[in-house]
Amino acid sequence: MIEAVPLADVSAMLEVRPTTTKLGYRDRTIPLAMLDTRCRASEFLDLCLGDVDLRNGACQVRSGKGAKPRTVFLGERARQELRSYLAFRKDLDPLAPVWATRGGTRLTYAGLRQIMRRRAKKAGIAAPSLHSFRRAFALGCLRSGMDIFALQRLMGHVDLSILRRYLA
Repeated sequence: MIEAVPLADVSAMLEVRPTTTKLGYRDRTIPLAMLDTRCRASEFLDLCLGDVDLRNGACQVRSGKGAKPRTVFLGERARQELRSYLAFRKDLDPLAPVWATRGGTRLTYAGLRQIMRRRAKKAGIAAPSLHSFRRAFALGCLRSGMDIFALQRLMGHVDLSILRRYLA
């Protein structure tokens, strides 16, 4: 079963003092953005700069699971962190990846996982799985009283049984 990342752990990862470098800001933004967007790791890594509207936080996932597009959102704090990261970026082409390596190429799944492990270690917590951020979003919504069918649409699940597995 996939565990949800505890919100206290996300907070601890955010409190790790970032280096004042492009990658330091990127690494600080990632956990918050993963929690806010509820993206699958592959969808998260596929985001391009042109897919993100920093004014309202809307992010266009162009090809979600089943090749279905959907809109996800970044909260105000994640947008502020993302602005700090992008201030260091030279390549702001709309087709450039949001989550880039030092050389400007798209961050890989293994790279994303390594960032999470590194931040978790610095925070003194167990490294969360990448998918645990998605589950934490779903659980948070249900605990706040969201209708399960609305959550199903937000998560991009075709079948309610998939959402039930998250919540087991």
